[in-house]
Amino acid sequence: MVNFSIKFIPLSRMENTVITKDTLRFLSALKSNNNREWFEQNKPEFKSLEAGVKAFYRSLMDKMNEHDEIEKLKVFRIYRDVRFSKDKTPYKTHFAGSFSRLGAHLRGGYYLQIKPGESFIAAGFWQPNSQDLLRIRKEFEHDASGFRELINRPSFKKTWGELVGDEVKTAPKGFNKEDPNIDLIRKKAFIFVQKFTDKEVLSKAFIDEVNNSFIEIRPYFDLMSEILTTNLNGESLLN
Repeated sequence: MVNFSIKFIPLSRMENTVITKDTLRFLSALKSNNNREWFEQNKPEFKSLEAGVKAFYRSLMDKMNEHDEIEKLKVFRIYRDVRFSKDKTPYKTHFAGSFSRLGAHLRGGYYLQIKPGESFIAAGFWQPNSQDLLRIRKEFEHDASGFRELINRPSFKKTWGELVGDEVKTAPKGFNKEDPNIDLIRKKAFIFVQKFTDKEVLSKAFIDEVNNSFIEIRPYFDLMSEILTTNLNGESLLN
């Protein structure tokens, strides 16, 4: 068993706008010792680090609320649900949190994962319900030029890269596989991802880099929100 200890930092002195080296070190050690005995022995350290990470997420949400309306922050628990998984390790080896936008008129969500060597942010639509998915596909069938223009802007492309997400192999039911926009129509999720190195995560500038990336995604959310709150005639679907 690997012995692991960190220097405690009182929460009153802990900077809540940075991710600490001890956070990544703990997660690396947890990956090598993913068992209840080790975790219980090191739980005081975990609780201290978790409090700092949660404070970081809250600080990020404050910054995001300067340019968006965030309804809810959820920092996910470290405990894994192993009931239906072949992997029975009890703990996640990362911190993660999601930010939900306000109300029915602001669609889309943000996500941040902190994990040694695998940290990233994501934004978009992970699992749109069947009604929203059909509406998006119908929009692309009708006209996807505005969408393509937006996601291909140089500044957007530099920050977020390519659209990612699961997709059907050919064409969804009711759509023509020869449609010129079938590459968009067959998608089941509409997500953009940006990865970060450990050095970037530990930087004092990390919180602002993440926030600036979320500012860059805002036009995408605005366009998709307009699509999802109107019909193909541009009439509002909201009461």
